Amino acid sequence: MKTRILKVPLEGHQGEATALGRWAATSAEGTPDLNVWELPAASASTSSLMAPLHEAAARLRDSAVPVAFPTETVYGLGADATRSAAVKGIYTAKGRPSDNPLIVHVCDLEMLRSLLQPPNGTTTTSTTDPIPAIYQPLIAAFWPGPLTILLPLPTPSPLAPEVTAGLTTFGVRMPASALARTLIKLAGAPLAAPSANASTKPSPTTAAHVVDDLAGRIELVVDGGACAVGVESTVVDGLCAPPAVLRPGGVSMDALRAVAGWEAVERAYRDRADVGAEAPRAPGMKYKHYSPRARVILFEGGRGGGVAGTDVAEGTTVAVIRTGGWAVGVEGLGVALDHVRRPEVGESIGLTVREGRLLGGEGMPVARLLDVDLGRGIKGVAHGLFAALRELDRLGADVIFVEGVNDKEDIAAAVMNRLRKAASEIRG
Repeated sequence: MKTRILKVPLEGHQGEATALGRWAATSAEGTPDLNVWELPAASASTSSLMAPLHEAAARLRDSAVPVAFPTETVYGLGADATRSAAVKGIYTAKGRPSDNPLIVHVCDLEMLRSLLQPPNGTTTTSTTDPIPAIYQPLIAAFWPGPLTILLPLPTPSPLAPEVTAGLTTFGVRMPASALARTLIKLAGAPLAAPSANASTKPSPTTAAHVVDDLAGRIELVVDGGACAVGVESTVVDGLCAPPAVLRPGGVSMDALRAVAGWEAVERAYRDRADVGAEAPRAPGMKYKHYSPRARVILFEGGRGGGVAGTDVAEGTTVAVIRTGGWAVGVEGLGVALDHVRRPEVGESIGLTVREGRLLGGEGMPVARLLDVDLGRGIKGVAHGLFAALRELDRLGADVIFVEGVNDKEDIAAAVMNRLRKAASEIRG
């Protein structure tokens, strides 16, 4: 199977959302009414922009082979969530365990409500909103965006059973990416879409990352540029009391607690995979994830001041990911930085790898050094983390030492959750 990249030429358009679609109405307060997402009017200026999306949507409607596409978080591997054959294609392409549920992506609230109602042909007299009241303020605050909510599965359900992996609930979100919403609208169906990587590998934040993992397994990758957030969505369960965070992500715990009805939200996830557990309530809870080929050693909160020379085996390639506290190099060894790599894939997210040598006491090379500084800003760390792990793997790192961050703020909890799942060893 040949994998093709469909580039969406966003350059030259004044705004992605304006060019790719718009909300049909606004509220009395002037905010977008999320009920209906409308496609742009056909014109000469939008035809080149929409052509790759029309091709991808046709494949999503008719094929059992999934299509990769960008969201604001990471690239997703999408399939029509109502067709079993299509959803099974996701598990096959990724090598994903079949008991790991999938998140459903919708373009608007109208599509979401259709998933909560009995299928066509079944009558109901209910006039109440099928979206539970507990989620209404969250939707108003964070949608479209990196937040997934857990909802009860209706009986019968329009979703393919493979989406929920036997659970009585399903996770759903509305992506902030206008490109993603328009693709869903064109496909005419909700899309089940886990990250578009081989199972257990770092999540992809560019189209090239997808090709690295899935070339020959899928036919199309929609290229909409680098993802803005860099880590997956936060997953919450408001069907239990108190409500719970099942996976940390692009919306922080503090932000959730600022919303009415969510003041007491609790953490219900572990930073290590629950291997051997029953079917997980949400993706990312059971299996090891986000791991490069290289061995990853994580220093909690950056403690330890850096890597000691005793950690370095002679003749190996040692990589260091810094987040603002560590100095370049390894404690007890000198450093000779030879040159800077700005990989083509990394340029779009500002990723730079400095390459050099670690020097012993007599100035002789001990090991090859690869150094990445993601900076002190947690959003920059989140944005570049997966790309850094992938690039260091590509450059031949044998071991990657990572300076952790304080996970008490913003999306730092999501960053550390991903790192702990990727790590072979964690040091305090």
